[in-house]
Amino acid sequence: MTRISASARIHPMAVVEDGAVVGDNCVIGPFCRVGPQAVLGEGVQLLSNAVVTGKTTIGKGCVIHPMAVIGGVSQSLHEAGADSVLTVGDNCTMREGVTMNAGTVGGGGITSVGNNCLFLANSHVAHDCRLGDNIILSNNVMLAGHVRVEDRVILSGGCAVHQFTRIGRQAFVGGLTGVAYDVIPFGMINGNPGVLSGLNIVGMTRAGIARETIHRVRRAYKDIFEGEEAVRVAAARIRDDYLDCPEVLEILDFIAADSDRALSSPNRSKG
Repeated sequence: MTRISASARIHPMAVVEDGAVVGDNCVIGPFCRVGPQAVLGEGVQLLSNAVVTGKTTIGKGCVIHPMAVIGGVSQSLHEAGADSVLTVGDNCTMREGVTMNAGTVGGGGITSVGNNCLFLANSHVAHDCRLGDNIILSNNVMLAGHVRVEDRVILSGGCAVHQFTRIGRQAFVGGLTGVAYDVIPFGMINGNPGVLSGLNIVGMTRAGIARETIHRVRRAYKDIFEGEEAVRVAAARIRDDYLDCPEVLEILDFIAADSDRALSSPNRSKG
């Protein structure tokens, strides 16, 4: 049975299928469609022609703009993922034409998006992606399946991220960049193919990271990427020098972690 809050406002030309859950103060505009397994949290707004389908949960305060399709079946050729889900956190905005797909059984069954994320027009989140909080996908950004994006990452217009890639916290991806390899936390990557080109100093400063801490992260970056050693060897060697600096340790842990992709660096031959 459909559960629609008495305070929800639903345009008479919208379709809310039997079984959907519509929370308090939701607004559903004309020509929208809400599928039978969708759950809309408090205050969600669907502007005209927006679709929420599949086993999809939308957090409170989200706004979904025209022609967005949220929760569609995976585009994976291996399985339909009919029993898989999409979860979107609170206060996210999905602009015109955004698409987000549910997970696949083989990929864990869940595509998840955190809180306070912004998805600009025609950006795409594929099956089994895991996104953190306060992330921005600019226009036409494409995330392939199984991508992991940590908090406060900015992906600039038209960039494309290869499947299974990890992008660390507060990294910055330049416009039209092809991201084929993992990007360290606070890293900045540009080009096609993408090359690590330094640290996101502007983002770190805006996030309130102290100047001295930023200087230490820069020194660690140089030790890791600008010496003669392989990246992982250098990262392991300097760990004891930065035990009191969580930001550097975050980078070192990211480098040491298992991954399906190689690591982006200024010099790919050093990975």
